[in-house]
Amino acid sequence: MSEEIVIAHLYPREMSIYGDLGNVIALRKRLEWRGYDVVVRPVEVGEPVDLAEADIVFGGGGQDSGQLVIGADLLARGESLRALAASGTPMLVICGTYQLFGHGFTTIGGSELPGISVIGARTVGSTVRMIGNVVVESPFGRLVGFENHSGQTTLDPGQEPLGTVTKGHGNTSTGHAEGARTMNVIGTYLHGPILPKNPHLTDHLILTALNRRFGVTELAPLEDAVEHRAADVAALRPQ
Repeated sequence: MSEEIVIAHLYPREMSIYGDLGNVIALRKRLEWRGYDVVVRPVEVGEPVDLAEADIVFGGGGQDSGQLVIGADLLARGESLRALAASGTPMLVICGTYQLFGHGFTTIGGSELPGISVIGARTVGSTVRMIGNVVVESPFGRLVGFENHSGQTTLDPGQEPLGTVTKGHGNTSTGHAEGARTMNVIGTYLHGPILPKNPHLTDHLILTALNRRFGVTELAPLEDAVEHRAADVAALRPQ
């Protein structure tokens, strides 16, 4: 029997726009190509799921309406998710889920959605739409993606961003920070989806999970020429 990795996919019904499901597919395939079995466990509102079994946690983007649907359920799972984060579990949360992994989100209509405070950040809705191709320089190397959000996310003092924007907007319409990193949790506004075009980031999440679960310290290399070409093309597109 092959060794097994469990991916917890938070709220795929409500929080999976702009191709974010492709991130789960990328994680699954790059694990399977290396001989691992993968279980993707959807976490939907009101459904009992033991998050402690998760090796990787993923949450995608969604509309404000989707955040309203999942908000109370996410808060109820907040203690479990904070414990997973503190234990070093790798997580990738995008756009709407990224906002709710912070301290909270105030919608443009004035609704207050409290977050679970895994990430030191707070988001406020605005009339400015930040949309277009994004290039970010990060500790993982260059990251390319696509943003489409009106939330302005301010990081707490001392909260590390994911990286620095060289094309596009990122967390706010006026700054240069994109996303956030805390422990092994990564928050970002990059859709695209982000992982297929950035296999080095995918492999970082995978290696972190495999190291925690099985003590793996090195990944078998994969042929990533197509992925790198896609990233190069995306990076050259107009914003």
